[in-house]
Amino acid sequence: MHWLEKHWYRLSPVSLTLLPVSWVYCFLMWLRGHGYRWNLLRSVKLSVPVIVVGNITVGGTGKTPLVIWLVAFLKQKGLRPGIITRGYQGRAKAWPQLVLPQSDPDQVGDEAVLLARRGACPVVADPDRVRAARSLLCDHGCDVIVSDDGLQHLRLARDIEIAVIDGERRFGNGWCLPAGPLREPVSRLDRVPLRVTNGKARTGELGMELMETGLWRVNSPTQTVAIAEFQERQVHAVAGIGHPLRFFAQLRRLGFDVIEHPFPDHHRFTLADIVFDDNKPVIMTQKDAVKCESFAGDRHWYLSVEARPDPVFGKRVWQLFEEKCRE
Repeated sequence: MHWLEKHWYRLSPVSLTLLPVSWVYCFLMWLRGHGYRWNLLRSVKLSVPVIVVGNITVGGTGKTPLVIWLVAFLKQKGLRPGIITRGYQGRAKAWPQLVLPQSDPDQVGDEAVLLARRGACPVVADPDRVRAARSLLCDHGCDVIVSDDGLQHLRLARDIEIAVIDGERRFGNGWCLPAGPLREPVSRLDRVPLRVTNGKARTGELGMELMETGLWRVNSPTQTVAIAEFQERQVHAVAGIGHPLRFFAQLRRLGFDVIEHPFPDHHRFTLADIVFDDNKPVIMTQKDAVKCESFAGDRHWYLSVEARPDPVFGKRVWQLFEEKCRE
């Protein structure tokens, strides 16, 4: 639906035409949600606390870096966290899949491999998050489960919900799919105790920044250079994420002269996508890099970032954990 995204952030004839379909979608989501709240549909409660980090919009909001920050925070508190993820666009024939740093992103999904590399904890991918979580409990002795995405996966009972908001695009035209970018109406956030905004926070939200930590060579991830090495130089910028323009703007703020190459979210890259008829450096996101390292050359680099949430966020997480998970 990549062509449709431009209509999600404005009122257009296309979005207006699709509005009746959105009303049907919203009604079905309302019915499903109340089915779980009325116990007509059963959620599965695990023996350990579950924290879900998700969003209510389609496209990237920065939740994966926040998940990486969160598991590091929980480990500092003496816990043994594990991560579950859907393994979006993974082609594995059997699930669940234990994801390792060297796993094939074509089989388990790009975000899953990134989480395994940066999270430093067990990661299991499975479209069935309940099954993924049970795998972590049985095989890895985790005492807290963090779900990367899954705010709408109500079959898995959760103790804490965290919603990540795109501070720039917010909620687009305010309509649900397919007329707008919303997976659920904005009112869903009223039931989420922690709302984190990637960018400028508003009332009731906590802010988060994605801070750059360096440039790393895609085909040899142990080699790094300072960001200043490429500043004031023209570079090709490649991004197959939910909001490529944010990545391009970030590179410009760092002082790069950017030639933009946007691709759809979770794009399956080939060599032709990242090779250009010049000797300029090519910079991509770390999520894209895990899919390109087998065929990337020495001119290909990825920008490493880490989440820096408002200091209050950690305090609020731990407060909720103490209240809800240790009763």
